[in-house]
Amino acid sequence: MSNQITLLVNGETRNCFSHTPLPEVLQQLGFNPRLVAVEYNGEILHRQFWSETHLQSGDRLEVVTIVGGG
Repeated sequence: MSNQITLLVNGETRNCFSHTPLPEVLQQLGFNPRLVAVEYNGEILHRQFWSETHLQSGDRLEVVTIVGGG
């Protein structure tokens, strides 16, 4: 049995290991967790819940990078 799951991240199918905390998954996907906002299955996921969120195969993440400027 595989320990990988399939997620939909910003409309693209991506794989990651199950039981990996969300901040670590974000890093593996090339995002800086300190500079993003995350929508999890259609709802904004507050940062305080990231470490306790258990991703499952088929979950949808929309990751938005925070950009500064003027």
